[in-house]
Amino acid sequence: MRRATHWRALAAATVTGWLLLAAAPAAACSVCFGSRDNGSPLVTGARLGVLLLLGVTVAVLGGLTRFFFHLRARARRAESEGIAAEWADLQRSASS
Repeated sequence: MRRATHWRALAAATVTGWLLLAAAPAAACSVCFGSRDNGSPLVTGARLGVLLLLGVTVAVLGGLTRFFFHLRARARRAESEGIAAEWADLQRSASS
């Protein structure tokens, strides 16, 4: 059973290797091919679109990072002020 798995993995790796070696390089579409030097409005628009999408992604990830740092700071502040102990006392008194 283990030998069959080994041969399947070897066969899959071989096929993947051959497919990667046989792959042809990708060519640009007729709009972008050769247009990078003359400043075509279509190419400029595509570049600006990519930059806008990257900017939105960075802004969202930055906001999430800031939010998690904010949560970490609040947790540290709550721990230092002893809110956790006070909350535990409240829970104990409510359960009694």
